[in-house]
Amino acid sequence: MSRICVAGGTGQVGREVVRQALRQGHAVAVLSRNAPEGADGQHDGATYFRGDVTTGEGLPEALAGADVVIDCLEGQTGKALRQFVAGGAILLGAALEAGVPKAVLLSIVNCDQSTYGYYRSKAEKERVYLRAELETVAVRATQFHSLLARIFAAGSRVGLVPVIRGARFQTIAPGDVAAALLEAALEPPSGESHRLVTIGGPDVTDMAAMARTWKRATGSQGLVVALPLPGAMGQFLRAGSNLAPGEPYGRETFEAWLANRPENL
Repeated sequence: MSRICVAGGTGQVGREVVRQALRQGHAVAVLSRNAPEGADGQHDGATYFRGDVTTGEGLPEALAGADVVIDCLEGQTGKALRQFVAGGAILLGAALEAGVPKAVLLSIVNCDQSTYGYYRSKAEKERVYLRAELETVAVRATQFHSLLARIFAAGSRVGLVPVIRGARFQTIAPGDVAAALLEAALEPPSGESHRLVTIGGPDVTDMAAMARTWKRATGSQGLVVALPLPGAMGQFLRAGSNLAPGEPYGRETFEAWLANRPENL
C-alpha cells in the first residue's frame, strides 16, 4: 500500500480521493486550510495537516514519507486565483525537497484553448508541472455534474432554468474524477517524466436536455430559457472544447448523480 498526500483534500474531488484511497487501504495525509471541525491529526482514518501552499506552511509535515501527492486544489476567484499557479510551484518544490517521487494534478479539459481567467490559470499550472523535476501527471477532466446543477438551481430561484444556447456538455461525477486521479497516482512508472490524461463523462448531452432532467429530479417548475453566452467561455463552448475526445471514462450519468446525491440539487 502507498502513502498518499492529498492537497485540497476537503474539496469536492479531494474528499472523494481521500475516501477511495482509504477504502483501498492506503495511508492518506490531507493538506488543507479547512480541516473538518474538531479535526487535529487523525480524522476518519486520514491524517489532517493544516497548511497553505501559498506560504509553505504545513507542507513538510504533510508530505513526509509520501509516495505521491495529488493536487486537487482550486482557486476560482480573488486571492486564491491570483496565487493558484505560484501555490502549485511551492507545493512541487516542497514535494521534491521531501523526496516525493510523483505528483498528480487535477486540471480541466482543453484549458489551454481558452482565455477565460480560471481556465488560463489551470493551463499555467500545467506548465509548472511540466517543468517539475519529479514525475508528474496532469488529469484533465470535463466539467462536473454539480456545475450544471448549480446553474439550474440558481436560475430556478427566480422561476427560470437557464441554458446556454447550443451548448453541449459531457459532465462527469467527482467520484469518477477521483478514481482517475488515483489510477494516475498509483500506476507504475511509465518512462515518461510528464504526461497528460484527458477524461470525460459517459454522455455528450445538450444543455437543454440536462435542464429537463434536472427539473424532473428536483420537481422544479422553472421555465427552461436558452440564452446566448458571449465572451471567452461562450466561444469555448460553441467550439465543443469542453468535450473529451475518445472513449468516455466516467460511469455515473448526470441523471444517476442527481438521484444519488439529493444534497447537491
